[in-house]
This record gives sequence, C-alpha cells and structure tokens, in this order.
Amino acid sequence: MHSMLKKLLLSLSLISIIFQAFGQDSNKALVKTNYVNNRSPLRQNAYLELPLGAIKPQGWLKEMLVRQKNGATGNLDKLYPLVMNERNGWLGGDGDQWERGPYWIDGLLPLAYILDDKELISKTKPWVEWAIKSQQPDGYFGPSTDYPGQAGLQRDNSRDWWPKMVTLKILKQYYSATGDQRVITLMTNYFQYQLKELPQKPLNNWTSWAKFRGGDNLMVVYWLYNITGDKFLLELGDLLHKQTFDFTNAFLNTDMLSNQGSIHCVNLAQGMKEPLIYYQHHPEQIYLDAMKKGLQDIRKYNGLAHGLYGGDEALHGNSPTQGSELCSAVEMMFTLESGLEITGNTDYADRLEKIAFNALPAQTTDDYMGRQYFQQANQVMATRLMRNFADNHGGTDVCFGLLSGYPCCTSNMHQGWPKFTQNLWYATADKGLAALIYSPSEVKALVADGTEISFKEETNYPFEESIRFTLSLNAKTKQVAFPFHLRIPAWCKQGIVKINGQEFQKADSSQIVKIERTWKSGDVVELLLPMHVFKNKWAENSMSVERGPITYALKIGQEFKTVTNTKDPVDFGKTYVEVRPTTPWNFGIFEVPDAKMSDFYKVEKTGVSTNFPWNLENAPLQLRTKARRIPSWQLYNESAGPLPFSTIYGMETAKEEEEVILVPYGSTKLRISQFPVVGTKK
Repeated sequence: MHSMLKKLLLSLSLISIIFQAFGQDSNKALVKTNYVNNRSPLRQNAYLELPLGAIKPQGWLKEMLVRQKNGATGNLDKLYPLVMNERNGWLGGDGDQWERGPYWIDGLLPLAYILDDKELISKTKPWVEWAIKSQQPDGYFGPSTDYPGQAGLQRDNSRDWWPKMVTLKILKQYYSATGDQRVITLMTNYFQYQLKELPQKPLNNWTSWAKFRGGDNLMVVYWLYNITGDKFLLELGDLLHKQTFDFTNAFLNTDMLSNQGSIHCVNLAQGMKEPLIYYQHHPEQIYLDAMKKGLQDIRKYNGLAHGLYGGDEALHGNSPTQGSELCSAVEMMFTLESGLEITGNTDYADRLEKIAFNALPAQTTDDYMGRQYFQQANQVMATRLMRNFADNHGGTDVCFGLLSGYPCCTSNMHQGWPKFTQNLWYATADKGLAALIYSPSEVKALVADGTEISFKEETNYPFEESIRFTLSLNAKTKQVAFPFHLRIPAWCKQGIVKINGQEFQKADSSQIVKIERTWKSGDVVELLLPMHVFKNKWAENSMSVERGPITYALKIGQEFKTVTNTKDPVDFGKTYVEVRPTTPWNFGIFEVPDAKMSDFYKVEKTGVSTNFPWNLENAPLQLRTKARRIPSWQLYNESAGPLPFSTIYGMETAKEEEEVILVPYGSTKLRISQFPVVGTKK
C-alpha cells in the first residue's frame, strides 16, 4: 500500500505541475505546487485537499471508523434491504432512485478507502460502476425510469438534478482515491448536458432540494475545471449560482434566520456553503460577509450548546428542547470543512470541532447500528411521543433506532467521521503541510519539490491539551525545508509551540502558526493548547459550561429499553430504543466570574483509559460543581418543561446545594446542557 500511495501522490504531483503550467495566464508567474490548486481565473486557495487515503486515523478516531465499518455503515445493504438492494435505481433497478443510495455510498466510500478495507471497497464498486456506465449519449447519467413510489415528485422525476449532486461527490472522492479517468469523461459530458438543459429545466424543476443545495454541484464543477481547464465549466458555474437559492442576499438583507419555519434545516446546513464556493471564481468580500453573518445569526436566533441549531425539519428557534436533525450535523460539518479549505478562516475549524466533539457522537449509538433523527440539547427522556417539533414522524424522532424518525439520516449519517478524518490535514499553497483540525492520526504527503514525508499525530484531544507531531522522512532524504501550519483555537487564550523540546513560539487565539525551517527525520513538534473552563449564554439567559471544544452536560442516570415496534415497523423500524432518567435532572447552576470558573467547576480525570470515550462509562473527564434543584421545573410532554429564565426574581429553589457531575456532551444520551442560573458565586 505504501508504494501504491507513493505512486499516486507522485502522479498527482506531476499532474498538478502540468495543470499549473498551462492554467496560469501568460502574464502571471508560474506557480508550481504538489497538489492541484485552483487554476486561473479561480482564486488560489491557501489549503489543498490531500488524496483520499493519505490520512489515516489513530486512537479513538480509528475506533469510531471501525465501529462504523462493523455497524450500519458497513452493513446497510443487509440492515435496510428495502432500499439498499439490487432494485435500487442507482444499480439499474426499478426501486428508489433518489438520494438514499447515493447518501450511503457518500459515507461508505471514503470510509472504505481511509481504512483500506477491501471488503468495503468492493461494496462501493457496483454503485460507482453503474453510475459511470449509465451515461447516455446526451451526457445524462443516472436512473432513467420514473420511480412512482417517491412521494411528491413530478413525472420524469428520474432526471431530478438533486440526487446527481450526491453522486458527483462520490465520484470526486473515488477519483481522488483511484485516479480513474472515466470520472473525468463522465463529468465533462454531464456538465455539458447541464449547461444545455438548465435554461429550460432549472434546478428547481423537479424538487426544491436542488435549488437549495446547488453549492455541491458548483463545487464539483470548479474541481473539474482545475483538472481539465474547460472554459465552459466557468459558464456553467455562473448559471448554477444564478439558479441556486440566494443565500448571500438572504443572510445579509432579509430576516430569514430570525423567522421560524423559514427554511428546511438541512437545506440551510448543506446549502449555505454556496457563497464560499462561488467566491473562488468571484472573490468579492460580500460572499465572506454573508457566510459570517449567516453563522452569527444562526447562533443568535437558533443556536444550541452542542454547536448546531433548532431545526426539527423547519428552522425552529433556540429552545433547548427543539430538535436538531442528524443530517444537519454531518452536512454542516462538510460545509465548514469546505469553508476552511477555501478561506483558511479558523472560525470554521472551531465550529467544526464543536459539532464533531459534541452533537455527532451523542446522536448515534455506541455500536453505530442506530441513531436519533432529532436530538435535544436538554434531553431528559428519549421516548416515543409527539413533541413540539416542526414535524413529527410517528413520535419516534428522539428514539434511537435504524429507521426511527425518518430514513434520510439512516443513509446520510455515514459521511460525518470519514470526511472529518479527510480534513484533519491539508497541503498548503506554499508547498508545506497544515494540521488545522486535531485528532490522533497519521499522514503521508508531498512537500517542498515533491519530497514525501509523514507525520504521526499523537493526542487525546479534545479531552487533553497536548498534541505531539513526529516527522518521518524516507531513508534517502536527510533533510527537507517546508512550512508547517498549526491552528490556535478561539477558546485557547495562548497556545505554545515547542520543537524538539524547546519553545518555538507563543501564539494568541484564532491564529495560524507557520513554522518555516529545515526538518530532519525524528523532529518533534509539540502543540500545547491550555484549556480553561468558561461559560456561554443561550435562550432564557441559560448557561452552558465548556472547556476547550467540549460542552459539558449534567450526568443523568440512563435506563435503556428496547421496544418491539408492532405499530409501524416498515416506516420506523422493527425495534427502537427508549431512554429514561434514573436520577434527577431539574438542576440550576451558579454563575461565577470568568476567572473563578475553574475553581467552582473542578476538572477531574476519571481514570478511564479507552479508545471509545463517547459514553458515560468511558468519559475520560468530568466536572464537579454545586447546584440547586428547581422544583417547579418538571416534565412537559416527556421533555424538560419550559426553561426557567435565569436569575428570575423570586424563583423557588431547594435550599440545600447538591454536588453534581458534568460530563462531555458527546458521552451522553440524556442531559441538561443549557442550565437555568439560580444564583451567583463570588
């Protein structure tokens, strides 16, 4: 595998040099890089994606991917045969020909190549091969037979633009791993077809999904342009932008994000990257400003402590009992990953880690065989009941199951961790390497003028503060000069970089540290990111307690019950799991000055050493603090009742203070993460 990867990296290096040589305007200096950057007139990006398979997870992150392999990701064809079988339209059958099959492969394929797992790769092959061989003389590819079982679609729905967008992402990743030139031919022909057909049949001709999610289509168009240089692709890009929902105007000039019900939650998470994608061809500040304001307003009007927002189908405000869809989590992660690569803005990395280390692990089961459709930031019962969501699906939305809620997340949840792994490391435009997201991993890449290196990243981040990078060169390379980029998160007041045990630099928050030096094999870079306990404010003046990228939540005793579904097993699964509390949850906490937070919220190591930290038994850290119960704060419809306004005058609380334990949000299935404040401490 090492030699194969080396050949692939070297071939991509040569290809990129050729592309850069022929892609630059004659009056501009030739820029050679080891990986394909944007060619003129697209804006050069600071960070470049590495080939799929170049980054290998280690430690707890590898354990997550292995659990996916052994769980639903690796076995969805057996677990969900109603859709993932030979009758699927994306395998040439007369079954479902919309998004669910492509959704699954969009996560399975990167997982397979990251793990270098031959069995998983073989599962992706029929889907890839059929998609490539399905192309017709006019350039169209995909299912050609209407699927009448897909509710709400018009006649000739097989040519809906939306599911092809997911398949384009699959083929882009497949090309990154294999270099199969048939992908380039298919995309070139299909994009010519799009350019011809879109004026008469625009993105919203069949469903609105394509109109809102056109940024994914545009992303692949620019990617192909960087490889082929075909000018018609830029024309197509402008047309796609024109037909895609105008997120730029919506964020800057309307009240969409303050208006509940104004947009579908996944359309928002997935679609809002479009201004940043388009920015590559039209690098105007307005697109950066739109994304910045959009993220700020999501937080202001709909934000929740786990890093996402109230969106239980439609956008639904910031009450901590509103649902947040699992598809929103994985799609927002991919949006932030795309934004980080394009702009280098560290804010996207901070937001990405918040979702990945909180919302994502909390919403799936330990064995990755089940998930919630909606999660609640304050979740005290996960039971079958119709709740105050914008849309309910038989009351199963917060139950843990394979099909509970709605099956789109059953198919789409698989992309979260593999794409997170793929974005831990980037090549840089200055022929170096960047680690901008932190998790245990190894990477092989080309730096300088094509020298192959590898870094091993050892860390128990996000729970601990130290990250250790060890460089390896091949035996023939004595030394090599290249820049190494590291990110200092916003929550870290001052990071410390050491090289071979000696302090190199102190750096304030929200910075990229750039180490330019001549390196030798065995060099060690240590990044220290001191973590302090801090607070954030949310709806009804509630408070979250956070440390580093992790939100801490009340530890609640959990009782799991598997329910046999005799009512509607086809729609919501033959079984699902309910979770009920076994300990009190109606606590309010105390607010203290920022400088005293670590004194009142004491950090403790639990002594548990494991590669799977995402449950109560294995949580490596906890916080101890004092709290008071609020007797009037009780269950309402099997959710936490309306959140008492913090420090409300005359609020009745228990007289005695009790010690409570807060644990990482991602390790919980029941929790309070947005607490009423019952008083202050000095």
